[in-house]
Amino acid sequence: MFKKILIANRGEIACRVAATARRMGIRTVAVYSDADATAKHVQACDEAVHVGGSAARDSYLRWEKIIAAAQATGAQAVHPGYGFLSENTDFAQACVDAGLVFIGPPASAIEAMGLKAASKQLMEQSGVPLVPGYHGADQNSQVLQAAADGIGYPVLIKASAGGGGKGMRVVEKAADFAAALASCQREAKNSFGNDDVLVEKYVQRPRHIEIQVFADTHGNCVYLFERDCSVQRRHQKVLEEAPAPGMTEALRQRMGAAAVAAARAVNYVGAGTVEFIVEQSGYDQPESMQFFFMEMNTRLQVEHPVTEAITGLDLVEWQLRVASGEPLPLRQQDLRISGHAIEARICAENPDQDFLPATGRLAVFALPAHSGFERAPVRVDAGVRQGDVISPFYDSMVAKLIVHGATREQALARLDAALAQTHIVGLKTNVQFLRHVVTSDSFAQARLDTSLINREAAQLFGQHKLSLAWAGAAWVAHSLLAQAQARPVDASGWTDPWSAADAWHSHGRPARRFDLQAGAQSLVLHWQGEGHGGGQLACTDAADAPDMAGPFAYATQADGGVQVDWCGQRQRLQVYTDGAQVHVFAAQGACQFEALDRLAHAAVAPAETGRLSAPMPGKLLSFAVKVGDTVHQGQVLAVMEAMKMEHQICAPAHGQVQELLFAVGDQITEGAELLRMASPNVVA
Repeated sequence: MFKKILIANRGEIACRVAATARRMGIRTVAVYSDADATAKHVQACDEAVHVGGSAARDSYLRWEKIIAAAQATGAQAVHPGYGFLSENTDFAQACVDAGLVFIGPPASAIEAMGLKAASKQLMEQSGVPLVPGYHGADQNSQVLQAAADGIGYPVLIKASAGGGGKGMRVVEKAADFAAALASCQREAKNSFGNDDVLVEKYVQRPRHIEIQVFADTHGNCVYLFERDCSVQRRHQKVLEEAPAPGMTEALRQRMGAAAVAAARAVNYVGAGTVEFIVEQSGYDQPESMQFFFMEMNTRLQVEHPVTEAITGLDLVEWQLRVASGEPLPLRQQDLRISGHAIEARICAENPDQDFLPATGRLAVFALPAHSGFERAPVRVDAGVRQGDVISPFYDSMVAKLIVHGATREQALARLDAALAQTHIVGLKTNVQFLRHVVTSDSFAQARLDTSLINREAAQLFGQHKLSLAWAGAAWVAHSLLAQAQARPVDASGWTDPWSAADAWHSHGRPARRFDLQAGAQSLVLHWQGEGHGGGQLACTDAADAPDMAGPFAYATQADGGVQVDWCGQRQRLQVYTDGAQVHVFAAQGACQFEALDRLAHAAVAPAETGRLSAPMPGKLLSFAVKVGDTVHQGQVLAVMEAMKMEHQICAPAHGQVQELLFAVGDQITEGAELLRMASPNVVA
């Protein structure tokens, strides 16, 4: 077994590998960029080496520096994690050439499976079923258009060297093909350095089911069952579970055998995932399922913890043992499924704005009781801590929340409860959106396909399970409790009432007004105290609770939250402040608003109109308009790249372009003005 390994990655996966290595008595070396100098993964390892600037291309993708770091520290092997260099043929071979063990498959296997078109031709020869499509070498746009027309719409364009949903577009009709192809090729070139694509029939009502495979250098190869990854946004996974709901044992064995055949076809070694698209006639007709090979990911997957949960195995330990020359610890007949596991990817993004990536500091990062990087009823794998910054340089994933239960129903309940106890303040996240998905009828009843999120959009987006009125009531209680605790007390225990900040009066009853703003909705709360934590609270202008008023009482909870009794109801809530922003969490949901200072806001000038600002930091890829163009609301104006994804910037209103303020290729800061437009009422 190795004495020391270098982990050629960052964040959560680097911490994950380090945890298993430490348990096995293996020393670890981290690499880090300028942005990650104080990152969690750096502290999780025994040693660390600086490899360059903040951008991945200046650090984590500089494999010559990583190999030099491994040699300088005496590491015997390199674990690539996932992403970055994990499926880079040149890097895998360079490690071997440098006398290092690459903890992954041989370079030849990565190369064989790295290009989707070539791998599909190989799978066809091996008898693995394929989706009808064009996988040819001729990349002329007219040839690709003709292929799509021949296949029949809708079709799916996919980057041949791609993965993670990048370089992928669904095209519904022939007229849209050319624009989608150009966008797909541009994103593929930026992400993978290769703009080749393939075109396939877009399967209707598809499920994404993948098989975990493992092979050693002694000729053994097994499958560790399946994972259902059908819940996706932008072709990227949101929730993953194992085993796949509705999977029959006969289908499991057929898919497992096909996955093993795919691995054997390229002389695979180590952990890999064979991904299949599964066509279904109906949600409750598992016997009708047909599966087709999509691709093989020649690395450990982000969602590997759900496989660990149902098998009781440590897949990183298996990787290390296989890479050191040991045979697989178990044979196929020894493997068993125990219970059900689900993983939720917690990401820094705003689901209600087309999953726009978010950046910022984790002012609060509170989690449910959990284990880290090991099997448990509730597990959290995270590469960040409270106070860390989510930057625009890397992936938007903050953490992975994994639950395990005896049944799917128990796992679902456990996941929703754990998400309810996940409190993140400082930037937008998808935590509440995940709760909406998990509790939706479609997901709860396993009516799964890759369009679930789009199909259930009305129930998933723009949902506010905790009303602004109740969130405001929690803020009132929090404020009054904080002010009471701030009163100075002398040595005798006497409190000076004149120093109180909670509207103490020498006569009459104390009263206060609280003004809140959440988007376009405003709320005014009037509190009148009656002593001993009691009083009356009334609200006005609340769309979800008009003129709600009644008895109001509050008390501090042992966990730091507040208990609020109002109008005959009782709730326990957690309140956090981040500047003027207030975040309130309750069992049913969360709410964010701004606590208004009426005097301060009265002095603010009206917002400037006729300008368009970058909603997130990133790189300007293109402008779709020029000076003088008349544009309409919703029209695409520019395309930016942030957190490895392309994002379209659309016109918020009708207008005419007056000035473009940046050049293609420029790095844009969040809030920077991209272009100026004439006011809509000026345009004829």
